[in-house]
Amino acid sequence: MNWDWSQLLNWPTLETPSDIWLTQLFLLVVCTVAVNFTMMRAIDVAERLISKTDTLWDDALLEAARIPLRLVFWVIGLSVCVELLQAVSDDENMIFDLVPQARRIGFIVIIAMFLNRFISYTEKNLIDPSRMRKPMDHSTAAAIAKLLRVSVIITALLIILQTLGYSISGVLAFGGIGGMAVAFAAKDLLANFFGGMMVYLDKPFRVGDWVRSPDRSIEGTVENIGWRLTRIRTFDQRPLYIPNAMFTSIVLENPSRMFNRRINEKIGIRYDDWQKMPAIVEAVKVMLVAHEELETEQKTLIVNFDSYGASHLEFFIYTFTKTTDWVRYHQVKQDVLMKIMAIVDEHGAEFAFPTRTLHLVSNNNDDPSTGLEDDNVEEPQHVHR
Repeated sequence: MNWDWSQLLNWPTLETPSDIWLTQLFLLVVCTVAVNFTMMRAIDVAERLISKTDTLWDDALLEAARIPLRLVFWVIGLSVCVELLQAVSDDENMIFDLVPQARRIGFIVIIAMFLNRFISYTEKNLIDPSRMRKPMDHSTAAAIAKLLRVSVIITALLIILQTLGYSISGVLAFGGIGGMAVAFAAKDLLANFFGGMMVYLDKPFRVGDWVRSPDRSIEGTVENIGWRLTRIRTFDQRPLYIPNAMFTSIVLENPSRMFNRRINEKIGIRYDDWQKMPAIVEAVKVMLVAHEELETEQKTLIVNFDSYGASHLEFFIYTFTKTTDWVRYHQVKQDVLMKIMAIVDEHGAEFAFPTRTLHLVSNNNDDPSTGLEDDNVEEPQHVHR
């Protein structure tokens, strides 16, 4: 090849030899790849430096820019390559005329992608306990992130329409006219949307909470709070999908936010042990006060003789555990009940069980003056069940 290397620095024309503009095209592709590779290495170095700081915004910004930056250089490189081909082509191809418009749309999409990624990474950092001293509530962070992402997408679409030559004012006017019809047709969808918004604002529950409704057969752990549906995993591991509009009209209980769990038990001893009742009640109360797993200082503690049962004397205990964990609660309750049984046994009393006394009497046919008893007369018998 006998040509001047300085020709590679000049923008090609129709008269430019093919070997020169092909070399220029090859160099453009190589430069694009090289710049992308260098940019990725630079981001890796910056990430190692930023990881030593406590600020969460720089981490989110760097991670969000990783892919969009590569796409920016690819869009620039490819568009320049297409313009080079247009300069050396003698055909009037409409595809070449669309390159500037496609490049602008590409940049708009990349900016929208960057903003959405930045929102997502920021949301993740805000709810991470290792990054935040007081992490944001997961449901609130998710709601704000969804609103911001929707806003970015809608704005990007409107700008793209404007770039393509469509009037945004006309689109907005059409949306205003058709908004009423759409709202009427999708009233249930809107009701669920605003129901979800109220859940996010009022925060009656959040992801991970155990909720139940006395009004409906709803009980389980919240897995996801969407704009239309909330997914609850029941205790038999079935997913339950509930429209958000329902939460505006039902009573909802959130046991996950309880401070204590209650032990409320009634215990019966025999009527024969009535004299031991005061000592048993007092010993049980002392035991409950001394129990390290029970909250007896700030919460109500009651141990009293309560009622006369059909076959037993009944006293009851009313106290609260310190733990709210379901499994641990039952372990504490078992320990309390076992200690009550030991106290009853130490006082020489017994637990009652259902009994019935039958008095069997027969007619005495003998002369009362003889003082003789009828042989058929039976003593009262106690029949236990």
